[in-house]
Amino acid sequence: MTIWTGNAESAGAGIIINNGIIAELVPAGHTPKHHYDSVFDASQHVVIPGLINCHHHLYQTLTRACPAALNKELFPWLKSLYTIWANLDAEGLFLGTQLGLAELLLSGCTTAADHHYLFPETMPDCIDIQIEAAQPLAMRTLFTRGSMSLSVKDGGLPPDHVVQNEDDILVDSERLIRRYHEAGEGAMVQLALAPCSPFSVTPELMRSSASLARQYNVKLHTHLAETEDENRFCVEHLGMRPVDYLEEVDWLASDVWLAHGIHFTETEITRLGKAGVGISHCPGSNMLLASGMCPTLELEQSGAVIGLGVDGSASNDSSNMIQELRQALLIQRLKYSAASISHEKVLSWATRGGATIMGRSDIGEISVGKQADLALFKLDELRFSGHGDPLAALLLCGAHRADYVMVAGRWRVQDSTLVDIDLDTLMQKHHAKARALQSL
Repeated sequence: MTIWTGNAESAGAGIIINNGIIAELVPAGHTPKHHYDSVFDASQHVVIPGLINCHHHLYQTLTRACPAALNKELFPWLKSLYTIWANLDAEGLFLGTQLGLAELLLSGCTTAADHHYLFPETMPDCIDIQIEAAQPLAMRTLFTRGSMSLSVKDGGLPPDHVVQNEDDILVDSERLIRRYHEAGEGAMVQLALAPCSPFSVTPELMRSSASLARQYNVKLHTHLAETEDENRFCVEHLGMRPVDYLEEVDWLASDVWLAHGIHFTETEITRLGKAGVGISHCPGSNMLLASGMCPTLELEQSGAVIGLGVDGSASNDSSNMIQELRQALLIQRLKYSAASISHEKVLSWATRGGATIMGRSDIGEISVGKQADLALFKLDELRFSGHGDPLAALLLCGAHRADYVMVAGRWRVQDSTLVDIDLDTLMQKHHAKARALQSL
């Protein structure tokens, strides 16, 4: 058995769990101090803290490898897909959310943030639908109430019928926070506010969202500096670069995390770090859309916090978190060096880093008093034969599916199978819905 705690503590002989909380770490050669009622034999497993996905668009599982969007960079890719996504309905959103979360859970992810910003006129209750879809999986979720208020006629990218009135956005944002957001340790459902991007909302909405989020002590999230096209848009339409824009709208702060964060100057990186801004590095998406490479080490050295996200399943096109760690390892080594980017550094981004970004001190590590969120992997596949270091093998040899996954002390995956979810039926319904949506 190999246990990576994510900190300096040792748990070579086992972990004692009581009421969903880690009660004791048992070093090798020691016996537990606490009484226990049952034993799970993890002697054949690599045990790590549950992985934390900091950025996703779950509805996009319905448009993976979509012919209309193939081989395009971000702006033309978005324009191709907006016309399809505009036809999203409640059933599609429910299935897309549930299937994406199932895929994440099977890959060892126990906490997932989703950025949903698409609200067709016929479906204003999108976040309610997503929360309902997530319940059977019983994993931790952070649903960000996204928003778009600038359509094509206003100089933005989205079609007119998928943007919303800004007053309606703010009213619904407050409703969702008051109804669903859980504060404190052990929270299972949380909310954040997430205007989509500088090219889809007004500065006024950014400021109002920040004010509302701080009133209720919830986080703020948006896309920023993903491509040079976005930077040019900011200069041409807003008269400033993205980080200047963040400061202008009161977003340059430690309660903010950004998706992608690629195209920054040295001075901007220093400013982001000084403010304690979080960055969700999304390597798979960045490679697929040829967006560039996130300067993770410079950001981290400046004081910014790095987490990992799979991004949308139409720009990745996968929701597999453990595979995303391998992508991060490889692309960041290409940018820096093999000696600078270790497997443990990438694992720390996907655990402690993600927890810090989400403002949580109760997850992201295997430590006494933390939530019992664990991912257990076996190394019994052909791809692992001959491995030396079991922890490094997870990333270097390409693990793709967890054997067991625990959330809050409850098994949610057993023998690589979801608990309480009929995956075959879900996949059939989801695929049929995806084909129908793409054919409209």
